[in-house]
Amino acid sequence: ELPFCDATPAGSVGTDVGYGSGNGMKYVDGKLYFPQLSWGNAQLVRMDELGTIEKVCTTPGSFSCFDIYENQVLMAAMRGSNLVEIWSLDLETKEEKQLTSMNTEYMNAHVVVDPEYFTFVNRDGVEMEGFVLKPVGYELGKKYPGIFEMHGGPKGVYGSVFHHEMQCFAGQGYFVFFTNPRGSDGRGEEFANITEQLGYTDFDDFMEFYDQVLERYPDIDEEKVGICGGSYGGFMCNWMIGHTDRFAAAASQRSISNYLTKSLCTDIGFSHNMAQLGTNPWEDFDTVWEHSPLKCAPNAKTPTLFIQSDEDYRCWMSDAISMFTALKMNGVDSRIALFHGENHELSRSGKP
Repeated sequence: ELPFCDATPAGSVGTDVGYGSGNGMKYVDGKLYFPQLSWGNAQLVRMDELGTIEKVCTTPGSFSCFDIYENQVLMAAMRGSNLVEIWSLDLETKEEKQLTSMNTEYMNAHVVVDPEYFTFVNRDGVEMEGFVLKPVGYELGKKYPGIFEMHGGPKGVYGSVFHHEMQCFAGQGYFVFFTNPRGSDGRGEEFANITEQLGYTDFDDFMEFYDQVLERYPDIDEEKVGICGGSYGGFMCNWMIGHTDRFAAAASQRSISNYLTKSLCTDIGFSHNMAQLGTNPWEDFDTVWEHSPLKCAPNAKTPTLFIQSDEDYRCWMSDAISMFTALKMNGVDSRIALFHGENHELSRSGKP
């Protein structure tokens, strides 16, 4: 039983290449070791039986699993802009060593763009962070299209680790940018708690971040910026197109459009959605509908692609089809791509 909610174990940074499976926690000599998110990084920490947490490894990056033998930690970790390799950590000296080079040949054969990082203070006085990938072959003064990525969750988190989808976009000549709005992980429960604020606090943070990006990177062509995201990121795509027409296109994957169907069908249980909405359809239907992007779908003007798996039991295809149909009814250019036999992990571990 963890002594306080901010001690939530086994957090990892959002990526579509985070392969590796094994222990997410390890109990050794009276202490529990686990990864804990700090902003956009996963750090190895250990907690004693009194609940005191000590940081063991604070190297920027992420790791998906680990084990401990004597005074050595072995991790499937991502460091810098590299793919997953096996790393060791000496618990006494804190020295890290890369033990494998499984991806060296691939990395040497591809151009990888390191994200640029900045922070800013939003209108509510909260410090926010942002990441920007410049297009491969970027030339100062030349205009480029942009893609605004939004993570799932909402209690997910982006960081500086390698993300294949984003690298592909940068390689095709796009600016790619992303942030961690309120509701994200890595900043404690107060930051993550947007109960009854879905679509409001987070939307404001996203749009303020977008303005910051345009100001800092004037070579982004504001007329050619698209938005995309999956799961909660798909919810935000659906929400945004009903609340702003500033974006040229949207790609909404494994999305949420109606919290009535989402809360009663999802495989992670009704409690997950009830915790976000603070109510249920019988106690307060108006609130459930108020936070559903489908309500404002008639306002949308943005051409939108819906990407959906027909065996996704987290965000069922009915939500994507409903939003798609609403847009078509209102004359908005829309398309739905339905992948048969795939699930919620389509873009991370689905078939090529």
